[in-house]
Parts: sequence; C-alpha cells; structure tokens
Amino acid sequence: MEAVFSKEIQAGLEAARRTALRKAARLRLNVDGREHPVLRLWKSGFAIPAEGAPQLRGLVDLYDGTTHLLQCLIVKADEEGGEMRYEFKRATAVTYTAALDFERAQNAPAALITDAR
Repeated sequence: MEAVFSKEIQAGLEAARRTALRKAARLRLNVDGREHPVLRLWKSGFAIPAEGAPQLRGLVDLYDGTTHLLQCLIVKADEEGGEMRYEFKRATAVTYTAALDFERAQNAPAALITDAR
C-alpha cells in the first residue's frame, strides 16, 4: 500500500526533516569567519542548507564541534532538494604536528638523558 499526501503535508514533512538535520548536525563549515551547518558529509563532498548558502569555491574548513577536521578545496555546487551540495577537489585531514621528512626508527629514544652530576 502506498501513502499519498497532499503537497502541503509533503512540504511540511520535508521542512521538519531539514530542521531536524540542522539541529542534529555537529559538523559546520567555516568560510571567511562565517559558519554554516553541514547537513551531510560523504566521501567526495558535503551539503549545507540552500537558504542563505553562498556560491563557494576555493578553500574552506570543516569542523566537528570545535575540532578542526578537514581543510577542503571545493570546486562545484549544485542545489537540490533544499540543499546546496559541494564536491571536494581535495580534502586534507588536519594534523597538529609537523610532517616528518625522514623515517623514524621504532626503537628510537623518546628523550635524551644527560648526566647531571
């Protein structure tokens, strides 16, 4: 059996779904000091609410709460179903240590102990 709803009820259900996604979203997008809630994140992109969404291109930062997750280069956007969808050209995970340009030995000492006599 298939349920058929009027257009008003379908629009109301869709608005409620978008509101619930927005409230549940911890992910957010930071662009030039402005923040936008991220509704969905997938391997090659993400979606934000279409209302008030800017036409973004270039470098953006993705956060989970206050944790900086990704620095992304985005290249394309499509609007569909009340969402603005952006695709990654590059998504780099944020690290808080410098990258090593050499191989670290597994048995390397953790610190240098000196004789303090």
